[in-house]
Amino acid sequence: MQEKTEKKINEWLTGNYDETTKNEIHHLQKEDPAQLEDAFYKDLEFGTGGLRGIMGVGTNRMNKYTVGMATQGYANYLNQCFKEVKVAIAHDVRNNSRQFAEIAAHIFAANGIKVFLFESIRPTPELSFAIRQLGCQGGVVITASHNPKEYNGYKAYWDDGGQMVPPHDKNVITEVEKIKNLDDVKWEGKEDNITIIGKDMDEAYLDMVKGLSVNPDICAKQHDLKIVYTPIHGTGIALVPKALASFGFDNVHIVEEQATPDGNFPTVIYPNPEEKETMSIGLKKAKELDADILLGTDPDADRVGVGVKNNHGEWVLLNGNQTALLVFNYIIEARKNEGKARSNDMVIKTIVTTDMIDVIAQKNNINCYNVLTGFKWIAELIREKEGKENYVVGGEESFGLMIGDKVRDKDSVSAVAIICEMAAVAKEKGQTLFDKLIELYVENGFYYEQLISLTKKGMNGSKEIADMIQEYRDNPPKEIAGSTVMHLLDYQSQEKKNIATGETEKINLPKSNVLQFITEDGSKISARPSGTEPKIKFYFSINMPLKDINDFDKTKQMLDEKIQNIINSMNLK
Repeated sequence: MQEKTEKKINEWLTGNYDETTKNEIHHLQKEDPAQLEDAFYKDLEFGTGGLRGIMGVGTNRMNKYTVGMATQGYANYLNQCFKEVKVAIAHDVRNNSRQFAEIAAHIFAANGIKVFLFESIRPTPELSFAIRQLGCQGGVVITASHNPKEYNGYKAYWDDGGQMVPPHDKNVITEVEKIKNLDDVKWEGKEDNITIIGKDMDEAYLDMVKGLSVNPDICAKQHDLKIVYTPIHGTGIALVPKALASFGFDNVHIVEEQATPDGNFPTVIYPNPEEKETMSIGLKKAKELDADILLGTDPDADRVGVGVKNNHGEWVLLNGNQTALLVFNYIIEARKNEGKARSNDMVIKTIVTTDMIDVIAQKNNINCYNVLTGFKWIAELIREKEGKENYVVGGEESFGLMIGDKVRDKDSVSAVAIICEMAAVAKEKGQTLFDKLIELYVENGFYYEQLISLTKKGMNGSKEIADMIQEYRDNPPKEIAGSTVMHLLDYQSQEKKNIATGETEKINLPKSNVLQFITEDGSKISARPSGTEPKIKFYFSINMPLKDINDFDKTKQMLDEKIQNIINSMNLK
């Protein structure tokens, strides 16, 4: 064990930490020294989105001390930036989430900050909404999104209801890093600064969601659309059924096995609606009921998974790109048909989300902006364009959507309601959503995407990931699956390079450790290390014409084979 690690452990054993914490350290010293080393070998990093990590004792864990020190740093920065400060705080269903939320509330209050604390579990998007509704300067939600049950996290927000962007994100990190010990934290005092909120905010939020409906008349006609919904033991149960009822849907079937909020997520390994295993109970129920649509939300209800019948009548899960494509197209199409479209409408997606959205936006003379991965960048662009362009929808391939500008983070509550409206409109025309998807492929080309993640565990995992991305940066492949690499987009150096000529042009986005390879045949391969885990994601995007709906299966098989060839040629196994 490194000397600095032992020093940190001794500081916790001799410092002003509670006896339960000290006893747990003694237990790990005897029973699991390797686990103890991992818990103390570094400090849990307060990144640009906040904290996320495994819960437990130690500087590299989510616990009341790491949460407290992070909150003090954030409070210090808020007080530097504003004369009077208000913050909103929410939390999800995870173990310790309520405790962490209350600790944060007390520390903010002790620092003279007015706190609005939700009475119990709430979806993350409602926190974003509340910040805007209450005129707050910041906010916190305690959640680890769709991570396994061992994790928790701390997301910090700014005054627009979005997660922090430069310079505030880096400035908060600097302030958090100044908090060296427990004595730097104001743990209690001025409790009268805390106000509990709940029902009134729920009603305001649900009114906002209801206002997003473009085709309420069709929702009324198709009120008995057979909907299966699973909250996957998360916060969605608090508001999603109410949102669906406000749209007029009265044939909603909750997956009872996953309806009760539970931070242990007893029916799943990963509470992630992207995973087929996670959605398997819902898929089974949808099949049994011969439902029209299946929807699932993750623990903090910001991501949505969608199940539909495919062209063979089999239940399948849409991937995030397909869901985003359908929703973007629906919003654009429905607004135009209902006379609600404006000449300055705009949509926003991320650089790794299907380029078919760009094609559809261009056909409709709507600006489509591409930003870095993360909804904070979508929120930042809305802020930048406010008063000039009218934002209508944004999203990314990782199952996140943001409809309308009243929430500045991904929102599965409104997404579920709009997706069901979209299914109702399709049903009114005798279509399924899968039919609509194929129709769009015929009209615009069959854009096909896949994603793989490589995880490198242990203390060396992060270094292995860093070495891998650097090797791609220094020695980019000359060809991929037999197609010449034409351009390298390096978002870290903010340069797009023509491989053949060496010519470069500037990428007008903030720096980010992402690489994209564009090949001669139009394939796009993106490599992006995770900011929260020792993981690197590879996104594959290819396309070819689809001449007829009857050619769908054959063309999909060709696209599948092509992506597999790309994976093999890049030795990504």
